[in-house]
Amino acid sequence: MSVKFRVKKGDLVMVVAGKERGKSGKILRVDRRAGKVSVEKLNIVKRHTKPNAKNRQGGILEREGLMDISNVMPFCESIQKPSRIRTKVFEDGRKSRVYQKSPNESLDKA
Repeated sequence: MSVKFRVKKGDLVMVVAGKERGKSGKILRVDRRAGKVSVEKLNIVKRHTKPNAKNRQGGILEREGLMDISNVMPFCESIQKPSRIRTKVFEDGRKSRVYQKSPNESLDKA
């Protein structure tokens, strides 16, 4: 089951719940099926790996783990707070994601 989310890869988010609460970072990937996101430099987990062609040394690798999408909120840099997102439709028909607390600032860079 694929659910539509308002956050995308590359968006700046702040963690609002869990052990990483209050920290912010960029979204690296979104797992729509599981409803989880991976945030840059947050929720670091250790993976024990065997040596293989890609990683000749093997050992313990640290990487970003997944966290539930409900634990993150898009971060608005202009007001320095997390904000909900809504869709704004322009007169010419194009749509853009905007912050609810500062509707003049768009998340989409196009």
